Amino acid sequence: MDRHLAVEQGIPLDTPLVAGNRATLLQDGPKTYDAMFAAIRGARHSINLETYIFEDGEIGQKFADLLLEKQAAGVRVNVIYDSVGSLATPVEFFQRLRDGGVQVVEFNPVNPLAPHAKTWLVNNRDHRKLLIVDGRIAFVGGINISNAYSRGSFIRKTKKKMNNTLGWRDTHVQLDGPVVAEFQKLFMSTWNSQHGPALPQDGYFPVLSKQGSEVVRAIGSTYDAEGSPIYLTLLSAIAQAERRVYLTNAYFVPDPKLVQVLIEAAQRGVDVRLILPSQSDSWIVFNAGRSHYTELLKGDVRIFERRGSVLHAKTGCIDGVWSTVGSTNLDWRSFLHNDEINAVFFGAHFGTQMDDVFARDLASSDEITLARWERRSPIQRLEEWIARLPQYWL
Repeated sequence: MDRHLAVEQGIPLDTPLVAGNRATLLQDGPKTYDAMFAAIRGARHSINLETYIFEDGEIGQKFADLLLEKQAAGVRVNVIYDSVGSLATPVEFFQRLRDGGVQVVEFNPVNPLAPHAKTWLVNNRDHRKLLIVDGRIAFVGGINISNAYSRGSFIRKTKKKMNNTLGWRDTHVQLDGPVVAEFQKLFMSTWNSQHGPALPQDGYFPVLSKQGSEVVRAIGSTYDAEGSPIYLTLLSAIAQAERRVYLTNAYFVPDPKLVQVLIEAAQRGVDVRLILPSQSDSWIVFNAGRSHYTELLKGDVRIFERRGSVLHAKTGCIDGVWSTVGSTNLDWRSFLHNDEINAVFFGAHFGTQMDDVFARDLASSDEITLARWERRSPIQRLEEWIARLPQYWL
């Protein structure tokens, strides 16, 4: 714990380590949405929502109805949605929110003629998933606002489409305590960078008292920063690992440095395990990630593929004391092109919970051994080679 804290304190980041927080792990969409809805219903001053996908479906409509209800009751409601991620959502959906008084900002509009599209930056996407209520409660993780998450990760149906037959496996976290102010600052920074309407100065940053014992750092990355702070802190934690590195990630297209630190950790005796998807909603990302399996397996990294669900979580736990939950995938897009947000935790209490979640996912996963992997078909090898060519943009 002391070793990881010392390393983290030495990383030049804009956000501090904050003590005195309570963290509640939320597994899959149903539990996460229930917790979010409860927080929204209890809002008295403000609701700030930032999301990559805001889908016009049963879940999206429920969010919209609640936001409009609270806006009508005098709560200030502000929404940021990503233009690419919500491309399939009708403009009427967001217009209904605006007509009800909700302030809505479209992040980097696909349409270059949109009113606040100062420059056309469609490759820079807001991949964050963040909800802040009254400046006191924050939710962060991998879950978008979509019907895909309305089922748990073990519920199945009989239709043919993948995302209708399998539930989505994802992780979010609810935070109460002083660190919420740091997430609020990150929301405000995005709001201002996208030329959102000026927000009143009062009420968004209440005095926050100690709510628990967790030490947490809010980390946000932006496309125009010199480097990704989330990437930097992850590499540093892996490089300092002494016992184990457990990573669960939906879209795995690692750059050479990440591959290197994972292999170096494994070869110095650290138990390095990756839980990755056994199937994905992105053929190209799935196969580009698999193209790295041989090198990693030869370097003693153990790889498992999650079965029975669509894996969408982006989490990690190192040595049982350094943990992260957020929106960041282990791919070039998250580290170079997207705005992302993660919570990083220090302590054995939360680390134990993260290790337990990892163990449950591991029990629903199949290990990919080097001997098994080397027997894959020539067609599969060709798919990996093709998918890897554009990996910088994935």
